[in-house]
Amino acid sequence: MLHTKTKQAHWNIEGNDFYDKHKLFDEQAEQIAETIDDVAERIRTLGHLVPATLKAFLELTRLTENVPSINNSQTFIGDLLLAHETIIIHLRANIDLFANDYEDLGTSDFITGLMKEHEKTAWILRAHLKK
Repeated sequence: MLHTKTKQAHWNIEGNDFYDKHKLFDEQAEQIAETIDDVAERIRTLGHLVPATLKAFLELTRLTENVPSINNSQTFIGDLLLAHETIIIHLRANIDLFANDYEDLGTSDFITGLMKEHEKTAWILRAHLKK
């Protein structure tokens, strides 16, 4: 869902900062695509099949789909920032679960790394909202 939201921003951004934000959103979408692959490989490493259908994605996501009424950078950045913050909260809540309850330090470390990536992206998006 995050990849789709980011590509939506990349494709539909309008305004005098079009080129800058078009490029920013594309770079972020590429990073998200790499992260998706890393997550899928972690799931396979643990011996599970990867849920890889749109239906599964919609069932598993904590993000919401929306179509902004205004296609400017502030709207898209605000929406993407909220999405990253939602993911950060979920990852943070599960770090100890994997380490302590499941005794899976590898996955705990993996999702800590994911959390750090989302925190950095959130920081970058927040910086773009400053006037």
